[in-house]
Amino acid sequence: MEGLESTLVFDITMILQVVLIDLALGGDNSIVIGMAAKNLPKHLQKRAILYGTAGAICMRFIMAFIVSWLFQIPFLKTVGAILLVLIGIKLIGADDQEEDVHVEAKDSLWAAVRTIIMADALMSLDNVLGIVGVTNNHWGLLMFGMLISVPIIVFGSTIVVKVMNRFPILIYIGGAILGWASGGMMATDHYLAQYVSLAANNPTELKIILLVVTIAGGFIWKRIHKNKEVVA
Repeated sequence: MEGLESTLVFDITMILQVVLIDLALGGDNSIVIGMAAKNLPKHLQKRAILYGTAGAICMRFIMAFIVSWLFQIPFLKTVGAILLVLIGIKLIGADDQEEDVHVEAKDSLWAAVRTIIMADALMSLDNVLGIVGVTNNHWGLLMFGMLISVPIIVFGSTIVVKVMNRFPILIYIGGAILGWASGGMMATDHYLAQYVSLAANNPTELKIILLVVTIAGGFIWKRIHKNKEVVA
């Protein structure tokens, strides 16, 4: 019974991490969807957003499958771990910077749907990499987390933005999760373990180190950006 409870708590925690990462990294996706559908009649806008969201979810699953398959290539898990650290640093360091996001508005339903799917796919590579890293290729948790978080981003974008602005600590938690996940990803790279056994033998220490590196890197990024603004 205790084993079942601990597994349930672990799964719920993992799903919460997936949702938080998707929310932290997916702020611009909802803007893209709005831009693509804004020229459509109102009765078609809802259909475009609905169909586009469904297609975006399917595309994310395909991308996650490809990423999981690529991680079988020697040392690519380590490369993915490094990328996760960089994504976490950017998330923390650029949390108060506005990105220039522009997508051409479409005049037909299916053109808008295609634009939504392709734009979301291009903007979600970091999300997918982070989720695969956090779940460690656990497809049940990965699918459930995506099914929850993507509709939240699309249909609750205004609420998500308000929550993120109200509680900026969530951005730091998201970056910390990415750093922790990168350590787990690197520790499970069997090819790296053949040459650096220290990584595989000390997974918790490695996770803590990369978590600290991610947060510290984010603060340094933010500091440099603010100094440039002062100089300008």
